[in-house]
Amino acid sequence: MKKNEEKTKILKNRYVPTAEFYSQIIDSLQDYSILTLDNEFIINSWSSGAEKIFGYKTEEIIGEHFDIIFTDEDKKSGVPKVEIDTSLKEGRAVDNRWHICKDGSKFYAYGLVFPLKGLEGELLGYVKILRDLTIRRKNEDAIKKYVKELEELNNHKENILAIVSHDLRSPLSGIIGAAKYLSSNFEKMPNSEVKEMLDLLYKSSKDELNMLDYLVEWARIKYATEAFSPKKIILLGYVQKVFEKLNETAQLNTINLHHEVKENESVFADGKMLLSVLQNIVSNAIKHSNPGGKITVSAKSKDDKIVVEIKDDGIGMSKEIQEKLFTPQMNILASARKKNKGAGIGLLLVKGFLEKNDGEIWVESTEGVGSSFYFTLPINEPIYKIDSADKIEFDENV
Repeated sequence: MKKNEEKTKILKNRYVPTAEFYSQIIDSLQDYSILTLDNEFIINSWSSGAEKIFGYKTEEIIGEHFDIIFTDEDKKSGVPKVEIDTSLKEGRAVDNRWHICKDGSKFYAYGLVFPLKGLEGELLGYVKILRDLTIRRKNEDAIKKYVKELEELNNHKENILAIVSHDLRSPLSGIIGAAKYLSSNFEKMPNSEVKEMLDLLYKSSKDELNMLDYLVEWARIKYATEAFSPKKIILLGYVQKVFEKLNETAQLNTINLHHEVKENESVFADGKMLLSVLQNIVSNAIKHSNPGGKITVSAKSKDDKIVVEIKDDGIGMSKEIQEKLFTPQMNILASARKKNKGAGIGLLLVKGFLEKNDGEIWVESTEGVGSSFYFTLPINEPIYKIDSADKIEFDENV
């Protein structure tokens, strides 16, 4: 018996790990960020894995509040405090979320927080462990985006075929019929009637060509990805280009084009697509404005995006039209073309361009008062985001 006790004592003295031993283990976990906080939530230790993932040296981060690693959105929502409160209540808090590095970049991580207690049960502080899951998150989002794009490709293909059969075929039949009638009865018709019919044929043919151009451009969004070349660009320059191009049309209708865009406001987007988006929306605003009206383009930053507003004080639109504005419906497209407004297919083109650039578009309008079209574009090259409706459940098996 004595022999066994002596053997156990020798083994304990020889093999019980020291604090330095544990520190070496923690620092060897390069895929994990491990930090500790005091009772005021101030960072008081920082592993080498944390240095690698966040970019902060130990001497830079010690003494900082631990909310420094959270996004502005999470800080506003009180996420850091919720983590602490949950860890005290349940013994630990776990989640998967985005965090901020020293250089402002984001990474997606599994996080675990638990209270650090002394021998007497007193609260000494907290331990937070993070595992970088950015590559995994990007892969998952890339797959989701790819599946979504495949679904959209199929929808766009069907929409294009429907428009070709409905919105191009019918008018072309009318053009052919009118041309045949003119050819057969030319000698018997008065000059004024011939001229009227030729003018109609010219206008109808031109409308068909415009529609075909829209369709080709719309298809290019989805099928010609090599033409897509996003980069950091100054927004104001593109607004001014559109104003220069449409100024004559606006002046003919005594409409004032005005902007409130800062000189250094930039977005991450394809320049040609941005130009097309602005030109389509401003052009539509001119068509739907009353003589003497005003169109204003403004921009403001929100989180990691720029929100652009194109506001007019024109005829506005009903709720019913607003709800169907960005959906390819044949009766709306045909009606828009008959009224020579052209907004139908043009706005579908705009929506496609913006989605390609990780943006979105919506409208607010009141009949008789005017409309405001809003669209967003990222300020910097975007990391794939998680849709708010797509909740990510915590997964410990990683």
